[in-house]
Amino acid sequence: MMPNTTDLPALFARLAAKARGGVRAINWPAAAIAVVVSANLALGGWFAADRLLLRDLPKVPDKEALWSLGRPPGVTFVGPDGQVVGRRGPRHGAPARLSELPSHVPLAFLAIEDRRFYQHGAMDARGALRALTVNLKAGGTVQGGSTISQQLARNLFLAPDQTLRRKVQEIALAARLEHILTKDELLELYLNRIYFGERAYGLSAAAETYFGKRPQDLTLSEAAVLAALPRAPTRLSPANDPAAAWARGQIVLRRLGEMKWIDPKLAAQAAAGPPPTLANLASQPEGDMAWAFDAAAAEAAQRVGGATPDLVVQITVDPRAQALAGDIVRRTLAREGRPRGARQAALVALAPDGAIRAMIGGADHEASPFNRVLQAHRQPGSAFKPIVWAAALDAGVRPMDWREDAPIRIGSWRPANYGGGYHGMISVQRALQLSINTVAVRLAREAGLDEVGDLARRFGLSGVPAHPGGSLALGAYEVTPLELAGAYQVLQTGGGKTRPYLVARITDARGKTLYERPPSAAVPIYPTYQAAQMVQMMRGVILAGTGKEAAFGRLAAGKTGTSQNHRDAWFVGFTPQWLTAVWVGNDDGRPMARVTGGQVPAHIWRDFMSVAHKGLPDEEFAWFPPLPPPLYVEEPAPPAPVGDAFGPVRRNAMATAADPTDADPVSWDEIPY
Repeated sequence: MMPNTTDLPALFARLAAKARGGVRAINWPAAAIAVVVSANLALGGWFAADRLLLRDLPKVPDKEALWSLGRPPGVTFVGPDGQVVGRRGPRHGAPARLSELPSHVPLAFLAIEDRRFYQHGAMDARGALRALTVNLKAGGTVQGGSTISQQLARNLFLAPDQTLRRKVQEIALAARLEHILTKDELLELYLNRIYFGERAYGLSAAAETYFGKRPQDLTLSEAAVLAALPRAPTRLSPANDPAAAWARGQIVLRRLGEMKWIDPKLAAQAAAGPPPTLANLASQPEGDMAWAFDAAAAEAAQRVGGATPDLVVQITVDPRAQALAGDIVRRTLAREGRPRGARQAALVALAPDGAIRAMIGGADHEASPFNRVLQAHRQPGSAFKPIVWAAALDAGVRPMDWREDAPIRIGSWRPANYGGGYHGMISVQRALQLSINTVAVRLAREAGLDEVGDLARRFGLSGVPAHPGGSLALGAYEVTPLELAGAYQVLQTGGGKTRPYLVARITDARGKTLYERPPSAAVPIYPTYQAAQMVQMMRGVILAGTGKEAAFGRLAAGKTGTSQNHRDAWFVGFTPQWLTAVWVGNDDGRPMARVTGGQVPAHIWRDFMSVAHKGLPDEEFAWFPPLPPPLYVEEPAPPAPVGDAFGPVRRNAMATAADPTDADPVSWDEIPY
């Protein structure tokens, strides 16, 4: 086996000179006559038929464009660590550099495809004569007479028609390629563009597809099998006929030994030995990664267009987190959701910089590829209330201020609390923990509905109109799970806006960067101290509010949400390291059997966050002020109202029993705005 070399022509010349003594002399007068006859028959009078045969000859582009010209589209996905996590369409792989290959790899291809590659031009008259003689003796096509340059021209520019016109154009195009590329460049381009079967285009893709390794690591036997494929990539594919593939590979090995391009003993030993071990050629299902691949492929096409179809797309999704999230969603839906009429769920998890680490768009991608994280617009219900409270703080309200939980009427609309009943005077903080509807409406009106809507849009909820109605306070305007997760991230980052992203980088098959997400800090859009106040109040939701079933042993901030008639149930929450949003419901809007955000979604959120935080330090937000706002869980009794200014303080079982579940029983049809 020969060492790597960066001077293949010199090596080839030495090998050819060494083998020249054993080559039978050619009858040159007879050969000349045969070449003339063959040329006239093949070309059909080249110069006389120039206008007829070459009038629509394709234009040869520059060197760089040749690498992507006419390539069928294919996408390779790599994860945050740069490891391949999936492929779609034809496989291209990274470019195989001639200077990085062991010498037996290119020599194997030259031995079987074009042994005089470094001695002839676009066309090899001696090779064509030799192939003609062999084929006549065999009574059929045994050898091909096309040079590597001709094969490359045919693959890049022409249809596989067996016509005189196509053959003439092939030779003309091969001559142009020989003019603009060196021999090394031609061979390197050939090795990276030839089709090897099993959707593998190029040596890198073939080496990984058939042997699970890089082309630099191919053994002599493996190189021989791959070199045998371009002539009949489907028929000779080891996946279809391993015996035929190895038989053809043995021919390559014997030829290498006969020409003394490698040690004949090594060639004989390899040919007599067992066939190389194949990688697992079974197609691997994409599983839960399909959600991320769908979205990343669509974004890549949008960013770079169709000019460079073979792409390597680096995505932010962590395959392990994705697998865990998918398993938890399906398991919880089967155990708790479906018995109560919940057929779908979605989960999206973000890193603090907005990178999407997990994205589960539904219960089963194969059954329904609709990505509910990105495409499902649903009412957030009370999961919208942190926006209302944030606007109230911006307007001067403080967590320990008191507001009245009592009947309220706005026109013909009478928003009520879930289950009925009122607490009377209650702190703003406690009202968020218990998800009190009447206080939400009062705070929204106090801050100004337009101002709440403006803050929501700044947080990333673009579907909120400029002049929303009162139902805004209770989450009547639709959002996607990703939009809602992005809005909560403003609070996780201390008031900075980050844009959730899935695609970090896009390159072409040669490694040229086509797109790279620029590093960017969160844009401040909300005061840091007020963000800290929101975090403390939302921690109380999990410690002693509607989200108690989401607790997983760490301080976390979150909020439940349930829309009218239990059509949608949400839990969105975060720690310093992770932010996760969960939606549960039905695509057709069918009501569930009283499923609330503090139940099935909270359980999915809890189970995922538990495994996501394994091994991570339990730490506080780095951006928290030196004197953070206090975290109140239980509060002293509110002061008694003066006279009947706030109306009677009414209490029922809700005031003293366990915290209620969270829902909004208002009828949107009755809302006058």
